[in-house]
Amino acid sequence: MKTVQRQVVAATAFAFAALFGASAHAQTAIPPTFKTIKQIDAGDLNVGYVDEGPVNGPVVILLHGWPYDINSFVDVVPKLTAQGYRVIVPHLRGYGSTTFRDPQARRNGEPAALAADVVALMDALKIDKATLAGYDWGARTADIVAALWPQRVKGLVSVSGYLIGSQEAGKQPLPPAAELQWWYQFYFATERGAAGYEKNHKDFAKLIWKLASPEWRFDDATYARSAVSLDNPDHAAVTISNYRWRLGLEQSEAKYAGLEDKLAQFPSISVPTITMEGDANGAPHPEPAAYAKRFTGKYKHELISGGVGHNLPQEAPEAFAKAVIEVNQL
Repeated sequence: MKTVQRQVVAATAFAFAALFGASAHAQTAIPPTFKTIKQIDAGDLNVGYVDEGPVNGPVVILLHGWPYDINSFVDVVPKLTAQGYRVIVPHLRGYGSTTFRDPQARRNGEPAALAADVVALMDALKIDKATLAGYDWGARTADIVAALWPQRVKGLVSVSGYLIGSQEAGKQPLPPAAELQWWYQFYFATERGAAGYEKNHKDFAKLIWKLASPEWRFDDATYARSAVSLDNPDHAAVTISNYRWRLGLEQSEAKYAGLEDKLAQFPSISVPTITMEGDANGAPHPEPAAYAKRFTGKYKHELISGGVGHNLPQEAPEAFAKAVIEVNQL
C-alpha cells in the first residue's frame, strides 16, 4: 500500500476559475480537501481512497456519484471520525487516482461492476462488515451490495432510495417529462455524445451540478476541487458505458452476468436502512412511496429541506452524517 499526498493550491483553483469563465475575485477561499489519498490493489482496480478515523472503529464506506467525487464527503468525514468511526471514501472506477490494473481491461461502468469493486475493496482492506452510504451512482452501488451481500453490510444510507434497475426495465418508455430529465443518457447513446463528453467533460459536469441542484450556490473553487477527479483517463469511457448499459446498448461483462440476473429480479434489502431525499433535487429520482416496500428490515425515510439538491452529503453534511450514525442504532 502506498500513500500519495495530494494538495489543492490557490493557483490551481484560480486557473480553473479562469477556465470556467469566472473572475478571480469571485473566489472567497480555497475549499478544504482530503490531504492523504491511499492506494491499494483490489479486484480489477488499484483504488485511490481516503481512510480516516480510528483503525479499530466501526467502518463506514461513503460512495460518491456522477459527475462528482470524494469531496462530496469532505465535511461529512470529520463528523463521523469524531464519533469514533473509521471512514473509507474510495474514488469509483474512472475517478481520481483509481486505475485499472490491466491496461487492456474493458472500461465497464455497469452497476454490478461498481458493486463488485466495493466488495473487492473491503476484502483488500480486510473489512468484514461496514455501513454503506451514498448518493447517485454511490447509492445504487450501496443498494446492490446490501441486496446481494447483506452479510457484509451493517446498515445503509441511500439518497433517493432503491435505485436497483435492469436492462429490461430500462427498455420501458417513460412519460415525456421524465424522458426529458434523462436527456444526457440519450446523448451518451450516440458517438457524437461520447466524443462530446470526452472533449467537454468538465463543462458538462458543471452543467449537471447546476441542473441537479438548482438551489445550491457552489463557487468555482468548490467545483474545481472535484473537477480534477474527472481528468482520470478512464472517466469518459466508464461514464458512457454506464449509461449505454442502462439502455441495453452494451452487454454485461460475462463475470457480472449472474449478478445482473439477480438484480433484474429487484431483490429486497433487509439491512437497517435510512433513505433520504433533498427537497430541491433536480435530477431524476423516484418518489419514496414507490420504493419503501423494497426495504424489509428496519427502515425510515427523511426529507431534508432548505433547498437541498442531488448532492445531498455535500449540500447537507450535518444531516447526512447524522443519518449514518442513526442507522447504526436502528
